[in-house]
Amino acid sequence: MTTWKKLKNDLVISQEDLNAIELEKNLIRTMVRIREANGLTQAELAKMCNVKQPVIARMESSVHSPQIDSLLRILTPLGYTLQIVPLEKKQ
Repeated sequence: MTTWKKLKNDLVISQEDLNAIELEKNLIRTMVRIREANGLTQAELAKMCNVKQPVIARMESSVHSPQIDSLLRILTPLGYTLQIVPLEKKQ
């Protein structure tokens, strides 16, 4: 069985792509924490956002990269928005 760690090491992925993947993972983790902190199921959140529950499930499981309009449709009813901020520079 191939693990993600081994597969990732075998792939040729630029540092820029790895950074983008990490940002997306962090965004999705944050969305899941917000949903759970509000005591919502995926179905309840979907109803609030006027999307189908599988849309939430696919986003949370990283099956598809979320589109900005989808993110806003989900975050806005929860009282959140997206913001562009500088990355912390590693020293």
